[in-house]
Amino acid sequence: TRSLTPRSKPSSGGGQEDTPDTAAIALWPFPINVKEYEAHASRTLPKNAFDYFHSGANDMITLRENRDAFDRLRLRPRVLRNVQTVDMSTTVLGTPVPFPICVAPTAMQCMAHEDGEKATARACDHHQTLMTLSSWSTTSLEETMEAAPSGPKWFQLYVYKDRGITADLVRRAERAGYRALAVTVDTPCLGRREPDVRNRFKLPSHLTMKNFVEMSGDNDHSNGVKKGGNDSGLASYVASLIDRSLQWDDIHWLRTITKLPIVVKGIMTAEDAEEAVKCKVDAIWVSNHGARQLDTVASTIELLPSIAKQVNGRCEIYVDGGIYRGTDIFKALALGARAVFIGRPVLWSLAHSGEEGVKHVIGLLKDEFELALSLSGCTSLSDIQQEMVTHVSQYSRL
Repeated sequence: TRSLTPRSKPSSGGGQEDTPDTAAIALWPFPINVKEYEAHASRTLPKNAFDYFHSGANDMITLRENRDAFDRLRLRPRVLRNVQTVDMSTTVLGTPVPFPICVAPTAMQCMAHEDGEKATARACDHHQTLMTLSSWSTTSLEETMEAAPSGPKWFQLYVYKDRGITADLVRRAERAGYRALAVTVDTPCLGRREPDVRNRFKLPSHLTMKNFVEMSGDNDHSNGVKKGGNDSGLASYVASLIDRSLQWDDIHWLRTITKLPIVVKGIMTAEDAEEAVKCKVDAIWVSNHGARQLDTVASTIELLPSIAKQVNGRCEIYVDGGIYRGTDIFKALALGARAVFIGRPVLWSLAHSGEEGVKHVIGLLKDEFELALSLSGCTSLSDIQQEMVTHVSQYSRL
């Protein structure tokens, strides 16, 4: 097993000091950006775990585009705006957060660090920002809430063929104190991620899908994830449970069994955004599932403007995918998002140093975002305007 702790500090003893390599300097005591956290994770995590977290579907074109599309956007800052005081606070479905950076659901976090979802919850609690727990967590939804009860949390939900499984998870989320359901709608079946196929990925034997182990009644499906085969063991398991027949009417059904706000996660077109609004969802989450489902779909930041235009303020809009810098957050808010959700940056920092790593990476992005606001002449989120972002192609027309 590879170490999940930071590299040791260079010697400061008497005489000539050791000359550490550049990577060691950069990683003491913490990486200074998300890419350095990712590089550290690639060296320290077991290959099957890193590949599972890192990979996208098929040729991973969308995975690259999620990042590259941000780099094709240019900022148009304003000056002489008196930015002595900058307020980054906002609300997400009425919950106050100190900045518009929330944590997306990522499965099996105990593969990154032994404290897994508990560490992430405590880090989010430290910053008083929102965490979304994956239903495929390696810590139960109850244990995660107990680890950090004061921080706001949502629960990510799939709708299963057996509606009893779905209803059981919803009831447990309500009892535990989760504030909303993030319903994933882009996964009638699991995308094909070739590294997982090559690695014959299965959940390590010492870990379990805790939310399924602790099902009430006869709904114990946890052992299914252990099954192998020629494809990913996880793929076989998910395919056996997730309902391919899911339709918009099922969102209405979900309304009948819960009073929690419903966020639909996985909207990629203006047409589906309109359908979601007609279903009276509480919020739309623009997402291509971290580029893990259908390859060659557009990046989320490119999809965002048309969706925001269609929704026209009728519900809140969030976005995830490829957010590695504070300037990415600024661009997302300028193009219509109320808040952003980060996934892989949390996993990379979790692998580095658990709770402290996640605290640090959230703080890094917060500081970068505050800097972007100040240097763009914005003292609050309401100052961010769409015309402050332009596509690089505009400059080729000059």
